[in-house]
Amino acid sequence: MADHTPDHAAITALVEARHGDPFALLGPHETPEGRILRVLMPGATAVHALIGGEALPLDLVHPAGLYEGRIPQGLYTLRIDWAGVTEETEDPYSFPLLLGDLDLHLLHEGTHQDIALCLGAQPMSVNDVSGVRFAVWAPNATRVSVVGDFNSWDGRRHPMRLRQQAGVWEIFVPRLQPGAVYKYELLGPHGNLLPLKSDPFAWQVEIPPATASVVADVAAIPTPPRRDRPLLHTGEPISVYEVHAGSWARGDGNVALGWEELGDKLIPYAVEMGFTHLEFLPIMAHPFGGSWGYQPLGQFAPHAPFGPPEHFARLVARCHEAGLGVILDWVPAHFPSDPHGLAMFDGTALYEHADPKEGFHKDWNTLIYNLGRREVRNLLIGSAIHWLERYGVDGLRVDAVASMLYRDYSRNPGEWVPNIHGGRENLESISFLQELSRVIEDRCPGRLLIAEESTAFPGVTAKARDGGLGFDFKWNMGWMHDTLNYMEREPIYRRHHHGEMTFGLVYAFSEKFMLPLSHDEVVHGKGSLIGKMPGDDWQRFANLRAYLSFMWTHPGKKLLFMGGEIAQQREWDHDRSLDWHLLDDPRHSGVQRLVRDLNRLYRQIPALHALDDKPEGFQWSVIDDAANSIFAYLRLDANGGKPVLVVCNFTPIPRQGYTVGIPVAGEWKEIFNSDAAIYGGSNMGNSGSVQGMDEGSHGHPASLSLTVPPLATIVLTPAAD
Repeated sequence: MADHTPDHAAITALVEARHGDPFALLGPHETPEGRILRVLMPGATAVHALIGGEALPLDLVHPAGLYEGRIPQGLYTLRIDWAGVTEETEDPYSFPLLLGDLDLHLLHEGTHQDIALCLGAQPMSVNDVSGVRFAVWAPNATRVSVVGDFNSWDGRRHPMRLRQQAGVWEIFVPRLQPGAVYKYELLGPHGNLLPLKSDPFAWQVEIPPATASVVADVAAIPTPPRRDRPLLHTGEPISVYEVHAGSWARGDGNVALGWEELGDKLIPYAVEMGFTHLEFLPIMAHPFGGSWGYQPLGQFAPHAPFGPPEHFARLVARCHEAGLGVILDWVPAHFPSDPHGLAMFDGTALYEHADPKEGFHKDWNTLIYNLGRREVRNLLIGSAIHWLERYGVDGLRVDAVASMLYRDYSRNPGEWVPNIHGGRENLESISFLQELSRVIEDRCPGRLLIAEESTAFPGVTAKARDGGLGFDFKWNMGWMHDTLNYMEREPIYRRHHHGEMTFGLVYAFSEKFMLPLSHDEVVHGKGSLIGKMPGDDWQRFANLRAYLSFMWTHPGKKLLFMGGEIAQQREWDHDRSLDWHLLDDPRHSGVQRLVRDLNRLYRQIPALHALDDKPEGFQWSVIDDAANSIFAYLRLDANGGKPVLVVCNFTPIPRQGYTVGIPVAGEWKEIFNSDAAIYGGSNMGNSGSVQGMDEGSHGHPASLSLTVPPLATIVLTPAAD
């Protein structure tokens, strides 16, 4: 061999796909003998360099497909003969470094907020040549290749270049187009071949059970318009309809609807029902549909069975055009251990903790993100920004926050590792959530960040700069559990559990709360909302109507899982449509109409939402009538608007002449009654209005003598302006 020829060991490593620096050998190289071009094309029968109008043959110098030849200066392309099929393309190893120094610095720091545009598969032009730039973080791998149909899934064809300072591997594949499927082939730190890995930063993936990533047509995903007004916040009505995209409605043959068809049906329905927001169970790519999206692997890609990314972007835009906000459930706590995913990504515990006492969720058989690692935090914060900015969604509901906050979550003594101070708090997760909230506040102002957090951890909705976690709202799991426990009891026993309905007001203003009746309450043998209600059919429906009315008039934003508004009888099944045929029954359509009217009442009357998180927006009128299971309270508006009186009777016994204290005498109009005939009730009430008396009661200067229907909630407000 001539002096310029690499040594035998380097050539052997290259053709065996073990060489960690393929750019040192492949592509054009200046030598004392002139410009040498070296390409590795396993399976090719001939390779020519096309330059200056000439086709210069390259010599086969290794039977594994290594070709080499001397070429003049200038741009060149390759003509490759694949046993009679000719391909012409640029040489991937002729292109310069792709990622800039600033990108590498920010990636190393873990502060690259545009990481979705930096790593992964990015269609682009380099030196006026169109193709795809691939980049992946795998600092402990000894070789990384991108493989796909375009190179016969052969890891020898496109080994990547390591940018040492950030642990990132990169390559530009010329002439590759959106739609190409690909994975990464890696050798671990000891040279062991790992299972093919999907791209953690892919914008698109194959439909499961296929597991490859897809080069997305990034240009086809519309950029959302700029928002000039802040999004809804604590002083405005927020009523969320929680939806599982695959089972809200299904098409012929029980096939899930795509984003386009789902939008045709779901958006007008949610608008007609008066909800302010749609919240989707996680739509990020996940390998197993039975996880409902709560075990995602593609934190940047919409779930493929519903359609390409541009269709999801269009759904969000259509929601906004209709006046609906969009919230996505988002899971930064854990991920599944599928071999094509993040687990042992580069042959080491890269995204997860190495110690199972820190890194394994035995409840869910999942791996826990190592949030003490800056690059892992960067992936997750980059994902949050990706959905909020690229798709224009209005908020994220962060799943399983309680599991993130405590190192001993669902662990027995000896099964967890204390923090550096010996405590149980997960300081790294706390810091991550604070950083997440600060970044979103600075970069995506007005977007909502909502916590599913089931403990009494302090300051969940306090600003991060004040020591809190920085969420806008927290799901009030305690309210949900207490009130459902109460409602499941036969009315005769409710008197002994009166405090379950009032206890929530003891802490209702300690955080900014959202009241959730979520999917968690209608799965795993829990039945349905209507199924939890006791009594005969009439009482079950009356109980549900009274309870929903109690929820909509209670302080706190609202969330209802799909099916609750039609009183679906069976437990939710992610593989079946909701039972829309139930609406042929007036009892079910009555509950639907009730929810629609509650939403409109809630949005129209400031007293029902303006001071949701402030104690001055709420006053008890009757808190202690356990014997009759009656509750009465006032909702107040900060701007001097009309007060609203709510009276709930959770027994099947109507109460005639029931006295309730009120702030002012005069005529009070009954503006809502869950016992109205239009909802399926007995139509008992106060004939539209009742005259207040100047006789004080319950600590108020005036009072009303009311007819309170059985198992019902009524709402009244002063008639005078």
